[in-house]
Amino acid sequence: MTPSTKGWVVPLALGVPLLGLALWSLTHGQVSLALSQVLQALSGAGDEIVVRIVADIRLPRVVGAVLGGAALGVAGLVMQALFRNPLADAWSLGLTSGGQVGAALVVVAGGWIGPVAFDAISAFAGLGIVAGAALGTLVVALAMMTMARRVGTVTLLVAGLMLGFLAQGLISVLLHFTHRTQGRVYAGWNDGTFANLTLADLPWLAGPVLLGLVGAVLIAKPLTALMLGETYAASLGANLGRLRRVALLVVMLLIAPVVAYCGPIAFIGLIVPHLARWIMRHGDVPRVLPACALTGALLAVLGDFIVHLPWEQHWLHLNAILALVGAPLVIGLLVFSSQMRGLSD
Repeated sequence: MTPSTKGWVVPLALGVPLLGLALWSLTHGQVSLALSQVLQALSGAGDEIVVRIVADIRLPRVVGAVLGGAALGVAGLVMQALFRNPLADAWSLGLTSGGQVGAALVVVAGGWIGPVAFDAISAFAGLGIVAGAALGTLVVALAMMTMARRVGTVTLLVAGLMLGFLAQGLISVLLHFTHRTQGRVYAGWNDGTFANLTLADLPWLAGPVLLGLVGAVLIAKPLTALMLGETYAASLGANLGRLRRVALLVVMLLIAPVVAYCGPIAFIGLIVPHLARWIMRHGDVPRVLPACALTGALLAVLGDFIVHLPWEQHWLHLNAILALVGAPLVIGLLVFSSQMRGLSD
């Protein structure tokens, strides 16, 4: 298969299953619906209860999974290229933890100002959580970028792990001194799920994510040059300082809204870039990026579909499903990938 043929065959091969799984997710749940009922509900027709189930509950969740999975997958690709580190993602470098702290500060502040006052500004609560998560993500991203210039790969990963522990300790202390109701709100958000999304949340999620995806496309070629070394990238005319700043902005736009609205979603950012490179049989960022977005969306929708199957009284967590896929894959990559074996050399 030629590269030009693969350029449209692979997105088609990933996009068709993604569309089919998304429609299937709209029909399955505690209440099973026929595809014709779902299509009628999406057009605003049909039974009122069915319309509410599809439009108000399932559609935001599925659209959020598509956007969130694509965002996390592409963010992982950008970070692995930027840090030249095959284990870089929002979790391993502490970016998710920074977003958690930022979101927790907003939630805790809502408890401090009192339920009545917090309800009065509820129209801005979602924006505040996004801003808090974005700020927390940016602070950690800047810290890790500064550290990456001075330490090696293993040290950087250990530092990211320690930042994660530090963030969890700080969050525990903050929640200890806030209202119990706010603590439960944070605990529900921290589980990591697309089910909390509403139609009103989707523009706040989609706006930054789509901007981030566009930004990732614009810096894809310079990132490929950077993967071959800073000297090589500079010889091609890349402004390394500006490239790093733009890449960090792209990562922040992709990760912060997903963390804010969906909580910490694990493994997608780490494993999807490797899956996309394997699918494309290539490492260039421009060629891998579309497959990365589609693979991330497909994995997120699949995990969400499994979680929301009618399991009677049992409740599955999204991160548990992703861990069952992600952890064995990472172990396999560590054992069989020469690039990742080099981390211990």
